[in-house]
Amino acid sequence: MLKKIKEIWRKTDDIVLRYPMILVMALIAAISAVVSIEMDNEANQFSVIKLIITGCLGISLMFAIKMLSQRIGKGFLMEFFGTLFLVGFYFLLPEKEKDFTEVYAFLLIPTFILSHLLVSFIAFFGEKRELNFWQYNKNLFINLFLTAVFTGALVGGVALAILAVDKLFDINFDYKIYPKTISFLAILGSCFIFLLFNEKGLHQLEKDKNYPQILKFFTQFVLIPLLIIYAVILYFYAFKILINWELPRGWVSYLILAYSVVGILALLLVHPLKEEGTKSWVKIFSKIFYYTLIPLIVLLFVAIFTRILEYGYTEPRYFVLLIALWLTTVVLYFVFIKNPTIKFIPMSLFAFGLFSLVFPYFNTFSVAKRSQKNELEKVLNENKLLQNGKIDFSKRVSSKVVDEVSDKIAFLTIRKEKEFVNQFLDEKAQRKIAKNEIYNRKYEINGDVRSLFTNIDHTLKHQEFERLELVAENNFSAVSDYQYVAKLRDLRTGKLVLNGNTFTLNDQLYDNNKVFKLSMNSKETIDLFPQILKILGENRNGRIDVPEIAVKGDLGNYHFKIIFENLVREKVNSEKENIYFNDGFVLIREK
Repeated sequence: MLKKIKEIWRKTDDIVLRYPMILVMALIAAISAVVSIEMDNEANQFSVIKLIITGCLGISLMFAIKMLSQRIGKGFLMEFFGTLFLVGFYFLLPEKEKDFTEVYAFLLIPTFILSHLLVSFIAFFGEKRELNFWQYNKNLFINLFLTAVFTGALVGGVALAILAVDKLFDINFDYKIYPKTISFLAILGSCFIFLLFNEKGLHQLEKDKNYPQILKFFTQFVLIPLLIIYAVILYFYAFKILINWELPRGWVSYLILAYSVVGILALLLVHPLKEEGTKSWVKIFSKIFYYTLIPLIVLLFVAIFTRILEYGYTEPRYFVLLIALWLTTVVLYFVFIKNPTIKFIPMSLFAFGLFSLVFPYFNTFSVAKRSQKNELEKVLNENKLLQNGKIDFSKRVSSKVVDEVSDKIAFLTIRKEKEFVNQFLDEKAQRKIAKNEIYNRKYEINGDVRSLFTNIDHTLKHQEFERLELVAENNFSAVSDYQYVAKLRDLRTGKLVLNGNTFTLNDQLYDNNKVFKLSMNSKETIDLFPQILKILGENRNGRIDVPEIAVKGDLGNYHFKIIFENLVREKVNSEKENIYFNDGFVLIREK
């Protein structure tokens, strides 16, 4: 037993000394996660969340640097520049949570993908170790899977142990102990376990080991047969398009991308087996896969440009087009290059991804904003909506035009193109969207712009559309029965604190599982959404003035009354339903 403990301690000591910066990044992220849970909606919580994001990015970045340093040396210098990059990345993120819009998702997700791609090839850049490159990534893949299994067991076991102690000995732990423990172990624990599996790093990972039989079985008998069936389905759909001579549906792009990416992964998994006695369908698939992609890529480009030509570029459409271009490059490379290397796949994807984020003028953010500006001007001019340079909201237009104008103004407003947007809006319209612009509420801005149109012709619509807006005609409310008044926006952003109690509002009204829940200290909760549905009632269309729009409820020792300025419900084809409101205030009294 003592020998085992010494061995575990020796391995732990070796991991700490070998991978200090990776563990530091994991520790920063893990501690920040615990602190964030403890802060629970405090004003400066977002600064800690930024540390979590930066720390998690640092784990993969520092691992990539470590692999490269084990090949060429100069580890300290590279870790120094890696740290500078992470510090700059932290300050690149916004200071306030309200400024953390969807735009940052299009920055963060590609950046995390790029950091993991870097891990896959950085130690083999310029090297001719094809089999070593494959072994290295295969071992990383297996170690990642084992890490997930071990971490799941560790986190689940510790959480159950805490629960057992809590219930059996009546200790009554604070409920936050569970998310804190899970977050800490999931980040730092998983990182440490992964490093344990990798032991000495690059030179061990690239060693020639036996091909795992389970991986061979999965690839040959499950993954590749499924891909063949999937390819047949896509080809039948392509023939249907040709026969009916119709444009492809938008979601076919994602199906083709899924088939392409998973197919490439399958080829990478069976790469060393191509010359061995594998199943005949594996050999056939390996030879024809890239040729099968050619007509599907043509279909992919048709589907992408159908959307782009109609609505312009957005960040998601840009990335889909970029991946289509990358797939085309990969296909051409493997079809025409005599002795291709599989390293080309992650290296080329990294190059395309880096281009999309940092290349001036042609990066995703510049292209999307420039395109939507042009599309907005095009819609306004084609429908003759401009009068003396300003949008004439009284002009009769179709709901489709209203949708396009509202979407594009909201899109550009969230992306800080206020000056460009305001040139088309009069002072009344600018004031209308100003308060939601401050808080970067895209859907509310969209609704504000829609509400400015007073002459929507639903007979010109391309789809069934219903819009009901309830407006409070009385701007005054009696407060004599209440002790406190607060802004509704403070309740929505978690800034409402009364007598040491933090009140928050979870208002997710744009999905199928709509909620409007008021919470106190993240423990007691009341759902007020049924009252909102009752207020909206069976009315279908139009603008209706009502004396007051309010919901009420009791929470702990407090009685609440939330009063709205307006309440809007929009339905498309009687299926997709959005509910939103501009602003309001909260009345509170102690019971």
